[in-house]
Amino acid sequence: MTFDQIAIFTILSAALGLFVWDRIRYDLVAMLALLAAIACGVVGPEDAFSGFSDDIVIIIGSALVISAAVAKSGLAEAALRPIAGWMQSSEMQIGVLASIVAVLSAFMKNIGALAIMIPIAFQLSRRSGKPVSRVLMPLSFAALLGGMMTLIGTSPNIIVSKMRQEILGEPYGMFDFMPVAAVLTVIGVVFLVFGWRLLPRRDEADAKDGLSDDNYQTEVRLPEENPLVGKTVADFEALGEGDISVAAILRENNRRYVPSAHWMLFAGDILVVQGDAGALEKIVGDSKLELVHDREMPDEDEKKTDQAVMEAVIPPDSLLVGSTVEQLRLRDRYGLNLLSLSRRGGNIRSRLQRVRLQAGDVIVLRGAAKSVNDAPAALGCLPLAERNLRLGERRHRYRAALILAVAMAAAASGTVSVAIAFFGAAVAILATGALTLKEAYQVIEWPILILIGALIPVSDALRSTGGAELIAAGLAVVADMVPPTGAVGLILIAAMAVTPFLNNAATVLVMAPIGASLALRLGLNPDPFLMAVAVGAACDFLTPIGHQCNTLVMGPGCYRFNDYWRLGLPLSVLVATLGTFLIVMVWPLS
Repeated sequence: MTFDQIAIFTILSAALGLFVWDRIRYDLVAMLALLAAIACGVVGPEDAFSGFSDDIVIIIGSALVISAAVAKSGLAEAALRPIAGWMQSSEMQIGVLASIVAVLSAFMKNIGALAIMIPIAFQLSRRSGKPVSRVLMPLSFAALLGGMMTLIGTSPNIIVSKMRQEILGEPYGMFDFMPVAAVLTVIGVVFLVFGWRLLPRRDEADAKDGLSDDNYQTEVRLPEENPLVGKTVADFEALGEGDISVAAILRENNRRYVPSAHWMLFAGDILVVQGDAGALEKIVGDSKLELVHDREMPDEDEKKTDQAVMEAVIPPDSLLVGSTVEQLRLRDRYGLNLLSLSRRGGNIRSRLQRVRLQAGDVIVLRGAAKSVNDAPAALGCLPLAERNLRLGERRHRYRAALILAVAMAAAASGTVSVAIAFFGAAVAILATGALTLKEAYQVIEWPILILIGALIPVSDALRSTGGAELIAAGLAVVADMVPPTGAVGLILIAAMAVTPFLNNAATVLVMAPIGASLALRLGLNPDPFLMAVAVGAACDFLTPIGHQCNTLVMGPGCYRFNDYWRLGLPLSVLVATLGTFLIVMVWPLS
């Protein structure tokens, strides 16, 4: 091996180790890898920042803006509402919701499509009495499958398309992934409709623990001269018609008591109340109770604004994770009040404002309609119910979808490049008000763009130094023992095995040059090998940490780490087996 090859292998191995170690942010790891490559001379100064000017950065950033606008429109919720009543069985719920989330994921960010379906899954679960844990993991997997179907459905497809342009002189088109991915998606959804039974069976209460309506908790103060003063705890709970309970009473300098039903209520008592989110909101208003965490009253102008309430789940990358309400100063900074909090595992012992928020927590926020509508982008949380938008906001419902359709038609017809089409669509969305500039800047995943921009020159160095050919030579030894179809399967399985530990974009940047080099070394068409990399990198079904979709459903679904491989391993085997044969059927090896 040459010095350059040793250097690039060392850099990539170190980066891979840091990615798996997961103690340093992946975007920082990518920047360190780029800096090391420059220092070693395998990436020239003139090429160091070429990745940031690449079309792929524009395409991914624009796709995120379009995706956020489609999700904000509430179109999916409105379309599903008429048929929600007859989806009673788990099979029917998974079949319908997984099909919809798969189609949506083809045209928008898959975690956005999944976030749209989560509140609907909970509504259907409550109506049918089935645990929502049966549905959420299949929905996550369906989102990953659906993202493979189009060029913009998932980052790996965009990166693989760029790699093909560099290798063969022409990128993949918008729907070149469809023949293979659509069949895999249909078969995968059918498997999920029946395969949910592979998930461990748990008690109904445990399955609903994460986001159950009766698991919210808030604190209210009983003011002077309130009609409830002198009444009992049982009288208070009767107002909620069985939907609320008093978990504790704070009195005598905030000393905590667990009351019996006959306890009398006194002025100044702080009641820790648990129950249905709607019942909590109703009883606070009707009984003229004071929210303890809302002691600072808004000014008169804010009182006149329309108030709105939103339920939202906290994902792992939210700025809320690890902070308390006091530290965040939600009221002062964002104009929001925390109405209540729900957490997997039952009662919350700390005072509400001092609870350190965790990924998977569900919060109910209240404030001016504008503040509530801006909350998901500002705080990095995902709404679990369609927001009460201001009068007139409904006109945006179809705008984002129409803009996306025009952009897709322009790109598919070859009128303009994909980068121009989606950049134009993103600008149109901002110009028409379907998404604000602030929301757009906040939904763009800058760490992903930095990861891609920094790793593109490093990935190019793997090819330019001959490193990819060297790895391909090693794989060719194994590939010589199997038929050409087996070589394609080898690349697909390798990409699928790596992606749970790496970001899927990083997986493609590393594996695509290796796959192409192996194909050229064997004298075969690179297309099947690039497609195998795309499919393998997009399908992470084995862990909750490899993809945001899997992480998002872990808390709400009350899943454990080992639950994922129970359903994900057979699905991975199915995708790897059928995907290999579909790829070589659609993309000839020679």
